[in-house]
Amino acid sequence: MSKLWGIKDVSDFLGVPVNTLYQWRTRNYGPPGKRIGKYVRFVPDQVKAWVESLPDGVA
Repeated sequence: MSKLWGIKDVSDFLGVPVNTLYQWRTRNYGPPGKRIGKYVRFVPDQVKAWVESLPDGVA
């Protein structure tokens, strides 16, 4: 398994602000993340799969 991404890593990858990712999490939207202690971590392959699962035209 590769290194887990933090919220900033996902923000950089998706090109969206960190606050947007936190808002998405409260709405059960966005890439799946896991809380590890006080941090949210993401599996890079799951983030990429989430992006691939979006319908065409979603921005």
